[in-house]
Amino acid sequence: MNPNWKAASFASLLLAWLPAQADVWKCVDPDGKVAYTNTRPSTKGCKLLSQDQPVNTVKGNRASSAATPTPGNFPRVDGNMQKERDMSRRQILEKELAQEQDQLNKAQKELAEQESLRNGDERNYQKVVERLKPYQDSVAEHQRNVDAIRQEIGKLR
Repeated sequence: MNPNWKAASFASLLLAWLPAQADVWKCVDPDGKVAYTNTRPSTKGCKLLSQDQPVNTVKGNRASSAATPTPGNFPRVDGNMQKERDMSRRQILEKELAQEQDQLNKAQKELAEQESLRNGDERNYQKVVERLKPYQDSVAEHQRNVDAIRQEIGKLR
């Protein structure tokens, strides 16, 4: 490794930690043209608009936001009604999972069939890869769907 590269990397890390100067100057020239700059100007007619200020950090309390009361007119769902909704959602997701699993099995079977076939014009490996790509994509898509549905079912109470 080039030692200059290491030194440049180290210097850039050091520069990233340095605070940026945030003084802002407004300068008006004799013709009335306005210019803004963050460097102290040497010409007359410039006015300091904003100056670096110390920054105080205050750690937030997440519990305080959770303690905000719910408005009285906020719609509420009965506990039994929520359980019914949760059960209905679970049933729908399980039905979707079964359908998607069937589609995945079908796609895997089609891919296996295509992998076992060899056409006479496919002496080139690239042609085989191109022919199999849609089948592989289909398997991957159905697998992602199955994983996503399982993840949603896992989030249910």
